[in-house]
Amino acid sequence: MAKNYTQVEVLLMTGTHFLAGNWVPTNDDPANRRLSDMEKLQDACWNGLLETMLPEVWIKPANDGILYLWDIKEGEACLELMLSEVPVPVDPRLSISPHSFMGFLPNN
Repeated sequence: MAKNYTQVEVLLMTGTHFLAGNWVPTNDDPANRRLSDMEKLQDACWNGLLETMLPEVWIKPANDGILYLWDIKEGEACLELMLSEVPVPVDPRLSISPHSFMGFLPNN
């Protein structure tokens, strides 16, 4: 019998006031000062800020499982975050990724 795992997708829309904060780096590395705003946001997500920033998306898995951030994909206007207990493939029919259901550009 296949085991069910908790899997969460989060889209962070960049260029919004909510995500325009000044992220405080966890270390004082001079290389971090040259990062773009998108790179600073990604770094903040990898360092655990997502659970603090959006606690409502941080679902507690059944059987005392732990959610991990497995992947961050950068889009033109968003960051796609993949959270789950184990790295499992995402069914494109159930995904919230804009690339999975916007396979064409409007011809206007």
